[in-house]
Amino acid sequence: MNTNQKNMKPAAANKRSGLRMQTKEGILGYLFASPWILGFLIFTLYPVCSSLYYSFTSYNTLKPPKWIGFYNYIYMFTKDPLFTKSLVNTAYYAIISVPLGIAAGVLVAILLNQKVKGMRLFRTLFYLPTITSSVATALLWLWLMEPNFGLFNTFLGKIGIEGPGWLSDPAWSKPSLILMSLWTVGGGMLIYLAALQDVPQSLYESASIDGAGAMKQFFKITLPMITPTLFFNLITGVIGGLQVFNQAFIMTNGGPAYSTYFFAYHLYTKAFTEYSMGYASALAWVLLVITLVLSMIIFKTSNRWVYYDGDQK
Repeated sequence: MNTNQKNMKPAAANKRSGLRMQTKEGILGYLFASPWILGFLIFTLYPVCSSLYYSFTSYNTLKPPKWIGFYNYIYMFTKDPLFTKSLVNTAYYAIISVPLGIAAGVLVAILLNQKVKGMRLFRTLFYLPTITSSVATALLWLWLMEPNFGLFNTFLGKIGIEGPGWLSDPAWSKPSLILMSLWTVGGGMLIYLAALQDVPQSLYESASIDGAGAMKQFFKITLPMITPTLFFNLITGVIGGLQVFNQAFIMTNGGPAYSTYFFAYHLYTKAFTEYSMGYASALAWVLLVITLVLSMIIFKTSNRWVYYDGDQK
């Protein structure tokens, strides 16, 4: 046996040993990941696939689903008057509440980024509503907006102004819920605050030397540097705005006169009040498609206004 053959045997043995070790490590990795994998398959992938199938069926949970093809979608776009109404209400809410929430979050973050004594306390106070139960928050605002003895109208009456029917007037119901959405601006504020503190102070120092004022520094330095955070909060805000539900469910029941009858509330009504699970599944997939389209549009246009460190512009 020559020297080359002798050297090949240990090399082959080492290769087999390495493959066995990789296989063992791979099996252990899958075992450790198996709880998440099983959870994803059972509680995410299976429900998603099931809802897609049910969207093409007539299904009321009491009888087996019956295949009806695209009838649910045809009925949705041609015969369901509340589909359009709920979509318009949701669009109105999202178009106003999302930009307003972003602007309020940035403004509060700038105020809380100042070096003032007790600032940690103020930051905590602004963030606390974010971790409060949405049900408790809805009940609180339901009391504040009560037209007869609510705090808002009581205060307005003290200064000679007759308060509106915040949640009982169709003209005021959606603006009232939009106003309420600002209560949880602390979540976005915290993210903006982190972004503001990450802006290099040398940029402000250079701008001050060049004679730039506070407003010019904000629009030329602060705003461009926090655009990745704005982008993130815009995406999450749009997704959340399209899924608005708790306020309408707890405070208004979709009223008055369907003025707060949002898309998610319509979906809930069809699924758990009328037990039309097939039609509700179709509504859910339409909402998913709308969310995906809007998210893709935001992603496609982000390269025009989002600045990242290292971009050459």
